[in-house]
Amino acid sequence: MRGSGTGRQPSLPPEHDNIRGREQLGNRVKQHIHQPTQNNKQMDEISNALRSLKMPGMAHYWTTMQETRQHDSLSLKDGLQLLIQAELDSRTTSRNSRLVKKARFRYQASISEVIYDGKRGVDKQKVLNLATCDYVRKGVSVLITGAAGTGKSWLGTALGHQACMNGHKVAYYNLYRLFEEIALARISSTLHRFFAKLAQTDLLILDDFGMKVLDGQQLLDFMEIIEDRHGQKATIIVSQLPVANWYDVMKGNTTAADAILDRLVHTSVRFELKGASMRQKSNIKSTETHRND
Repeated sequence: MRGSGTGRQPSLPPEHDNIRGREQLGNRVKQHIHQPTQNNKQMDEISNALRSLKMPGMAHYWTTMQETRQHDSLSLKDGLQLLIQAELDSRTTSRNSRLVKKARFRYQASISEVIYDGKRGVDKQKVLNLATCDYVRKGVSVLITGAAGTGKSWLGTALGHQACMNGHKVAYYNLYRLFEEIALARISSTLHRFFAKLAQTDLLILDDFGMKVLDGQQLLDFMEIIEDRHGQKATIIVSQLPVANWYDVMKGNTTAADAILDRLVHTSVRFELKGASMRQKSNIKSTETHRND
């Protein structure tokens, strides 16, 4: 008796194989089409989660990594290091911007823009030493004197800006406007709080010292400010008067004057700026430019 066969399945017609192949190919194409969409959705979810956690620097860099396909080539460790560094940089930039805004500087100036000139009294090594902000941490005073237009206030502002870039709290005051704020604080019974705020400021810049003689109460207030900061917090005094003439501004109370000068002068860093007015030079250049035009 002849057997019924080997059990092989009957072969399918060729057109069936073509149909099945097209279906498999279509499924693979669909996977390739939908996979990036799914990945992008996951990436966006991560970015949104980082922003909700108040990590804008990390979220921004995460987006950059997506756009450059950098995340595909980085290890988890390397990618995480880059993201953390981006967040740290973002927070530092935001902090510095807040500190500069709160300082209320009179000018826009930075250490990188300082023009060093020994003849004018702008010593490069001295400025670069101050740029480290070590004097701020040690509570050292800086005295900047010189005639009008020599760049005193600008240099003081540049040092203050550098302190902000190093994370220090800075306050810039015209001295006599400071006295006006003190008078208002005294009237509103907030003087203690105001003095406490000044005492906590890492660097206090007092501009235009010596423009007027200090009266009795102003002198006492000034002495209290200097006393609170001595050896603890840094102070920059900017004045048109040479330091030798400062006593005359405070002669109404010789005891207070002696105490203030003793704390300010002996351990301070000094700049005595000289030369023609920088404002006049700027005006001359501007006039010449207009003439050439």
